Amino acid sequence: MKSCLIVDDSTIVRKVARRILEDIDYVVDEAEDGQEAFEKCRQEMPDAILLDWQMPIMGGLEFLKLLRGYVGGEKPRVVFCVTENDIGQIALARKAGADAYMMKPFDRDLLESMFVAQDEGADLVAG
Repeated sequence: MKSCLIVDDSTIVRKVARRILEDIDYVVDEAEDGQEAFEKCRQEMPDAILLDWQMPIMGGLEFLKLLRGYVGGEKPRVVFCVTENDIGQIALARKAGADAYMMKPFDRDLLESMFVAQDEGADLVAG
């Protein structure tokens, strides 16, 4: 079974994403910020990470840079979630190592399509 770490400071977003990902057979863990997420990755690296952009303590971009510099940190496929279609944010995320991005709020079909495509090795952008 594939694993996914959902990193978002919103309890509701984590709960919704967890339900969707578990329905498509992912084992899911959660973190409220990048610092907590990095500690979890150090313990066990997930196959995928659904990552929020803006969070307290450590934001998504800072976490992503730290992750990609860590041994084994190149492994997870990272889907970055942004709240606005800001080309600058998206470019920074891609440069830091994000594999794909999608807009929030997302729905079941969009999230499922990102992770089903991920399983098939596609490089997606969703808005």
